Amino acid sequence: MQAASPSGDKGGMKLLIIRFSSLGDVAMTVPVVDSLARQYPDIDITVLTRTKFAAFFRSLPPNAHVRAVDLKTTYAGLGGMLRLYRELRREGFTHVADLHDVLRTKLLCGQFRLHKTEVVVIDKGRKEKHELTRRYYKVMRPLPTTFERYRDTLARLGLTFEPSFKSIYPDGQADITALLPLTGEKGTDRWVGIAPITRHKVKCYPPEQMERIVSRLHHLKDVHIFLFGGGHLEESVAHTWASTYKGVTSVIGKLSMEQELALMSYMDVMVTMDSGNMHLASLVGTPVVSIWGATHPYAGFLGWGQTADNAVQVDLPCRPCSVNGHRPCYRGDYACLKRISADEIMQKIGTYLQP
Repeated sequence: MQAASPSGDKGGMKLLIIRFSSLGDVAMTVPVVDSLARQYPDIDITVLTRTKFAAFFRSLPPNAHVRAVDLKTTYAGLGGMLRLYRELRREGFTHVADLHDVLRTKLLCGQFRLHKTEVVVIDKGRKEKHELTRRYYKVMRPLPTTFERYRDTLARLGLTFEPSFKSIYPDGQADITALLPLTGEKGTDRWVGIAPITRHKVKCYPPEQMERIVSRLHHLKDVHIFLFGGGHLEESVAHTWASTYKGVTSVIGKLSMEQELALMSYMDVMVTMDSGNMHLASLVGTPVVSIWGATHPYAGFLGWGQTADNAVQVDLPCRPCSVNGHRPCYRGDYACLKRISADEIMQKIGTYLQP
């Protein structure tokens, strides 16, 4: 027998959920969609996102699916969006939840509305985020998390549910047999993942300071460090560290997204900035020590299951100055990052490395 829906019969509902980017925001839809699908098994759910993010949705319940699209080729531009809409319309969606609210999704949702499909759109809280990050007279208060904003959007369709997501891997960890030539067997070692660089400078812990963390960790007994990320700069830095310090392995440029997620599920702890890797680790149930500079957990982007206790940051009157890291540093000295000590980060990491 199918379980009863939490708030009445929703049989016959065919729901399209849209979120194209960015990596972290798409990753944050997974716990919401997973929880929704499990608590409403009579609803047919499709998540519309970019092809490169399809790996996040591999383990959804059977009534939830991912429609992965390439927005740079097949569905590029206005013509591509109209083509995509025509294809989606043939699938008979009865409801649409726009969790992105950008030009592309506005166009799609406008077409759905013209054809009498019920559409709800996320409230991103732009005004309150501006109040939090403006240069003067900040309003310092925790805002609803992105997960809560996603849930609130779906609630406007009558879909209320409790979070139940743990990991994209039902058994807690993935099968990494194919990765063993690169990683080796874990055994009794403690594995620490580090994503050393993020593309926004105002969110990036200085590499020379992060290297101190790597150096101190490599002196610890039975600790193996894995470096995650992407980009030529990150790959170059990681290669240097892996060549310099014993017990350090860079997997940058060597694994697919799906393989990175699998490997992260074996980490005892991940060290990241406010970045996509924080959210990837969250999807596999790995605890994260997160480092925050220009941005702040109050804006609502802390990873699923992560706690503010593990968010390393310094209080400055200029913080936070950005919601997502796109603004330059007002001061020009990146004090919010440079003043974070290696000792504080090591202390947080150490809580997960006890024998």
